[in-house]
Amino acid sequence: MTGAGAVVTGMGAISSLGGTVDEMFEALCAGRSGLAELRGFDRSRFRSRFAYEIDDREAVGTDRPLRATGWLLRAIAGAAAEAGLGDDLSGVPVLVGTTLRELRTAELSFCTGTPIDVDRLHFGPALRERFGVTATWTFSNACAASLYALGLATDMLRLDQADTVVVAGVDTFTTSTYGLLDRCYPEAPEALRPFDRERQGMVQGEGAAAVVVRREAPAGGRALARILGVGMNCDAVHPSAPDRDSITRAIREAYTLAGVGPTDIDLLMLHGTGTPLNDEAEAGAVAAIFGGAAKVPLMTAIKSMIGHTGGASGLHSLVTAVEAIRTDRVPPVLGLDDPIPAVADFPLVRGVEARARVDVAQVNSFGFGGLNAVGVLARAA
Repeated sequence: MTGAGAVVTGMGAISSLGGTVDEMFEALCAGRSGLAELRGFDRSRFRSRFAYEIDDREAVGTDRPLRATGWLLRAIAGAAAEAGLGDDLSGVPVLVGTTLRELRTAELSFCTGTPIDVDRLHFGPALRERFGVTATWTFSNACAASLYALGLATDMLRLDQADTVVVAGVDTFTTSTYGLLDRCYPEAPEALRPFDRERQGMVQGEGAAAVVVRREAPAGGRALARILGVGMNCDAVHPSAPDRDSITRAIREAYTLAGVGPTDIDLLMLHGTGTPLNDEAEAGAVAAIFGGAAKVPLMTAIKSMIGHTGGASGLHSLVTAVEAIRTDRVPPVLGLDDPIPAVADFPLVRGVEARARVDVAQVNSFGFGGLNAVGVLARAA
């Protein structure tokens, strides 16, 4: 975890709202949802009928292997192109955060006999073939995975272990995880509605995101934003329920590393899963940080439009935060009609996008097992 010396010089993103950063951000600002009826699986086998899927299958009810790998390559290609790296990433470490990697491909092989090369269940071979990557690390730190990867990337820069690092996150959901979540809630969620009284639970999304981070922008290049610090912890308090105090500590650690305080934050990208336990714990931590503060930041939660994209979710929020800093536009929270009491006084962006100067943004990302990661980024000088 570091508090200095990292800039974002390129970004790529794919989600149910689009295949580029611009497409996704414009859709988020417009308040569009990627929610649709489940396409990849037989809906009759589940109570839940909705998901935030990427619509790239040949037909409803069909599926194909290695979709996650394809999105990962596209997101990294977009980030590398914007950073001026092109297709040659030899010598550049690539850190990938994910929860399920290519589990869906393994499922297809088991259930339908689709032949697979087991080496392809790891992203390394595809990254080597496409970009010449020789050093790949994959982190399965639950839904905080990609922000954990970002924290390690900034450490590598600070310790002179690399000059440039690519950080990525990717996930697709599977019949097994969809079925597991289908049985978690009293009623099947029809949409992901963070912090709303009528929220029913988390709904899965698919996608990938990638950023290129360097110590400084190269000559002739540009910095999109500066990473000030990434705070992380793992409390192991409960297998799935988040702990408010641990989240609070992660936020404070991020502030210490970044050299900022609560009143410096202009935008807070909430984790916002739409589950009773997460929303209450996160709201409690935010209240502990900003209660009584002279200034409270604008807040939003993009899972309301792209679903919970698992290991990619932290970077999806970070990419959105970078765009908010660059454009002074903040997407709204979709479906937040009746906020829970714990967030009643929070300045949540609702209904339409907000226009406001954003110099410093905070990104929250939490996962099962008490995995907490919080990033702080700022406008590039």
